[in-house]
Amino acid sequence: MANESDIQFLEGPRSRFKELKFAFATMVDLIKGLRGLHFIGPCITVFGSARFKEDHPYYELTRKSSAAFAKLGFTILTGGGPGLMEAANRGAKDVGGRSVGCNIQLPIEQKPNPYLDKWVYMQHFFLRKVLLVKYSFAFVVMPGGFGTLDEYFEALTLKQTHKISDFPIIIFGKEYHQELINHIKVMQQDGTIGADDSNLYLVTDDIDEAVQLIVEKSIKKYGLKPQNKFKPFGWLFEKW
Repeated sequence: MANESDIQFLEGPRSRFKELKFAFATMVDLIKGLRGLHFIGPCITVFGSARFKEDHPYYELTRKSSAAFAKLGFTILTGGGPGLMEAANRGAKDVGGRSVGCNIQLPIEQKPNPYLDKWVYMQHFFLRKVLLVKYSFAFVVMPGGFGTLDEYFEALTLKQTHKISDFPIIIFGKEYHQELINHIKVMQQDGTIGADDSNLYLVTDDIDEAVQLIVEKSIKKYGLKPQNKFKPFGWLFEKW
């Protein structure tokens, strides 16, 4: 069930004043997100289902892999909810890394998981995706549903069209994603994507292989230092 703001947004043209009001409200929401995440440092964003529980193998895979990425010095950024998002944030905390969530306001509230150092709430999915991409130097796709695939293809499209740099996109869960990978091959065969576009991502279940790709394609290639050069100003009520 959509909330009132979403319903108004989707009902078509309204008065100029209402459209302007919506634009300003959206801008304020985005500024809150930018302000809240400004000091989190270079991130690795982990996408994944909210529905896998702690006893599922994908939960353990997500937790272990995120711990390995956090050891590189990156903040682990997720959608902030339960399931594999929780596993990723938990993995960061296991090794003393930073753990951040960019949550979404839903009719059935998605509560922040207990392994977050900090989080922000966003009203709209499109703003949330902006933030999940903005601070990240690699994207990790764990098994998930519509939302996970939406986020994956958003990052992939931005990389394909050179709207973001050539940062790694890593898909974990070869068996789970096999039909998706097969369909990408169909798109290549039919010419709806480029012949080399399958090189835009890595499919693996090997954490060490993923770590090495991030070292080569994020840290070494861009001279990236996993720390934030900006410091909070107390007089602006800023904090990490």
